[in-house]
Amino acid sequence: MSDSSASTPAPARPLEQNVFDEWPDAVRALFDGSSIGGKSGFTASLLTVDANGHVRTSLLSVGELYAPDARTLCIALWPQARATRAIAQSGRATLSFVCDAAFYQVQLRVAPLASAVGGDSGLVYLLGSIDTGEVQSVRYARLTGGITFELEGGGREVLDRWEKQVEHLKRAAAATRR
Repeated sequence: MSDSSASTPAPARPLEQNVFDEWPDAVRALFDGSSIGGKSGFTASLLTVDANGHVRTSLLSVGELYAPDARTLCIALWPQARATRAIAQSGRATLSFVCDAAFYQVQLRVAPLASAVGGDSGLVYLLGSIDTGEVQSVRYARLTGGITFELEGGGREVLDRWEKQVEHLKRAAAATRR
């Protein structure tokens, strides 16, 4: 007969979870608008909820995201995207992605950017502020990527477009600070 009162040590918590309200350094470097070609396989998932309560997902690249400071994120979306309409209705979105071997999920409050200076791309430019962010990792495994992609045919045309988009986001973000 075994002693049921004997205690067994609890396993070490494998999940590490932290909350943040400012971009960690690795994320800030990812969304800094530089070296876009070297970051071209990165994908973030922007989740929104439409008027019918359906979750909508838009996949975004570093060519559509720019963090001008530690608490904000500028986003470029197509005007016809369901996420664009859902954000216009709710002013909220969730951004999920993998960075620095961890999973990030960030709740954003989103509003239109006042102006996309020189923006002739046809895109809608939005300014998100961090409501709350969470980062999760486990000790027994390292996330090496989330949704990733390769650009067709070398992607020079797409990279050029992304660099222009991020430049528009930078100018628009700077204009809101004046």
